[in-house]
Amino acid sequence: MLLPVYLGMLATAEHSLADSFRQVAAEHGNEPDVLHLCEALAAQCDQHEKALAPAIGRYGERPDDEPERLHADAVLSSRSGAIGFLRDLQDVYILASLVDVTWTVVKQAALGLRDGELVEIITRCEGQTKVQLDWLSTRMKQAAPQALIVAR
Repeated sequence: MLLPVYLGMLATAEHSLADSFRQVAAEHGNEPDVLHLCEALAAQCDQHEKALAPAIGRYGERPDDEPERLHADAVLSSRSGAIGFLRDLQDVYILASLVDVTWTVVKQAALGLRDGELVEIITRCEGQTKVQLDWLSTRMKQAAPQALIVAR
């Protein structure tokens, strides 16, 4: 069974996403709504990682033998200015998309295993991840005109 590989990948991705939201909050906290909202979204990611603990306890967690093509690198440094903010949001969006699709894959496995507890955890967490993606998309739309037209 390869579910432990995906559980490990998901836990790592959630951890990286939390770190990335915190980095954006620290660097771009002067932007409206960014500081407190990114900190709240990071806390959600922390909760998602903790919520996986029972499933990891049941099924395990292990790296894959395959070369890593899908990985969850956190945004560890930020760019400055309006264009930097936009690019940082894009990086976080890509990471959140990886988290989202991984929740989907793991949910399919949980349904196949008839693991109701894991399905419930995933349903809650993937819903919050979709809200995170929606916020990131909306915030990029707000930032794009300033970054691409006005800023130099």
